[in-house]
Amino acid sequence: MAGLGRASATVAVGTMASRITGLIRNIVLTVAIGTVGARAADSFAVANQLPNSVFALISSGLLAGVIVPQIVKAVKTHDDRGSAFVSKLLTLGVLALLVVTAVAVVAAPLLVEIYAGKFTEEAKTLTLALAYWCLPQLLFYGLYALVGEVLNANRIFGPFAWSPIVNNVISISGFGVFIALFGTYKAATGWTAGMIALMGGTATLGIVVQAGILFLFWRRAGLHVRPDFHWRGIGLRHIGRLAGWTFLMVVAGQIAGAVQVNIVGAASGTDAAGATLQNAWLLFMLPFSVIVLSLGTPYYTRLSEHVAEGRTDAVTADLSSLTRTVGIFMVGVLAAMIVAAVPLARLFTTDPSEAVAFAWVLVAYLVALLPLSFQFGLQRTFYALKDTRTPFVYTLVQAAIVIATALTASALLGAGVLSREWLAVAIALGQSVANIVQFALAITLLRRKIGPLGLSGAFRGILRFLLAAIPAAVAGWGVFALFGGVDGWAVSERLLGFAGAALIGGTTLVVYAAILAVFRTPELTMAGRALRRFLPGR
Repeated sequence: MAGLGRASATVAVGTMASRITGLIRNIVLTVAIGTVGARAADSFAVANQLPNSVFALISSGLLAGVIVPQIVKAVKTHDDRGSAFVSKLLTLGVLALLVVTAVAVVAAPLLVEIYAGKFTEEAKTLTLALAYWCLPQLLFYGLYALVGEVLNANRIFGPFAWSPIVNNVISISGFGVFIALFGTYKAATGWTAGMIALMGGTATLGIVVQAGILFLFWRRAGLHVRPDFHWRGIGLRHIGRLAGWTFLMVVAGQIAGAVQVNIVGAASGTDAAGATLQNAWLLFMLPFSVIVLSLGTPYYTRLSEHVAEGRTDAVTADLSSLTRTVGIFMVGVLAAMIVAAVPLARLFTTDPSEAVAFAWVLVAYLVALLPLSFQFGLQRTFYALKDTRTPFVYTLVQAAIVIATALTASALLGAGVLSREWLAVAIALGQSVANIVQFALAITLLRRKIGPLGLSGAFRGILRFLLAAIPAAVAGWGVFALFGGVDGWAVSERLLGFAGAALIGGTTLVVYAAILAVFRTPELTMAGRALRRFLPGR
């Protein structure tokens, strides 16, 4: 457990630092090209989302779901600690990434039409130009995910969590240079080749360096990797069978995401659209990344080990422990983010009215923060069991709901029932509904597969957390009202928005922790131990 705790702390601190620098990166980006009602921002959001979408799906599906269990098994059973196995997989992976990247670059006009079909012609032209600069990120995102998962499987968790910081520093510097040279831009017209190259090239350079850093840590893994094209005998048929389902998950997710981005493009240039959805999702995922991923990544390696040993009781115990630990943190964070939504939104917007529009999108995403957080453990349990078919089933259901809700929002917009200012909110809310259904289905299917999950105690604890969060949120909202609410100082400027969000959210969290302490909530001690791991010397 001590090793698991140290690994969790390493991942959490690195992830926290990378997410904070990522937050700063996106704030600087919004200063450069705007957010709500900014066509240029929506164009860059689409162009940069093309490689990002594939990376997010690959890192949580194909690589994590298929490669890690195979490497863990190779490390335990092969005399060379899996070096030959990893060499073959990396060779195959790099070739596949090269092909996918080349195809994506050639198909860039089609991809832009799919994702940005409702943009103006000028905005489409800018999106395509930026896409040619951004799509090569696919190769380096893939390398980062592939090499990172190999290191994780060998219990080297730090580099994967820390290397994005360098990417963010490069992006912040590049976007800062853009502002210094060209000022701030909201329009989709007037962009020169130099502006496009600086904006797109900065984004891609950061990903190249982020991936390259991981190769410096091979020696720590004890691996001797070389190009190896002899793939016979490494179980490609078995891996392919597992990867086939995750590939279908990629397809389902891509289709759903494309429908969302395409439909919200109708509001680009006037109201919240693609850039707003992207930045609101960044804020939404910040606590998920810092808390859930930092705790869950080391747990996943241990889950894979327990599955390999046939210890189902240990697997369910791990799942229950992870759910409790995640729950006590995420419930408090959820309450804090809801009451501080408008000041948080002000970090990404140019005036209070835009902040309110942004905040509604963020709150719509936050509806599913808890289900999405708890589902992480469930999905990784399926992956540890080498079952990628079941996650595909419930992901397909989720994708269908995402598409259905997005199309419904589009139909309501066309009928005049829904105004364009609420289109992004409706799409974000549809995403949350889909995630909630997906979580419920995942629990049901995992229970059928391995029997009772032993989560009743964990969910009773979460109910206690929710009861404590209600008065905590009321206290936070009172502080927001005391500051003047939407018309107050906490929403007047970007920096003041940060200060206001910190005070409002901080008050909420203090009251939440105090209530849990008064009622002697047992999980509070466990949370305290987790927090102490991040102190100097720990």
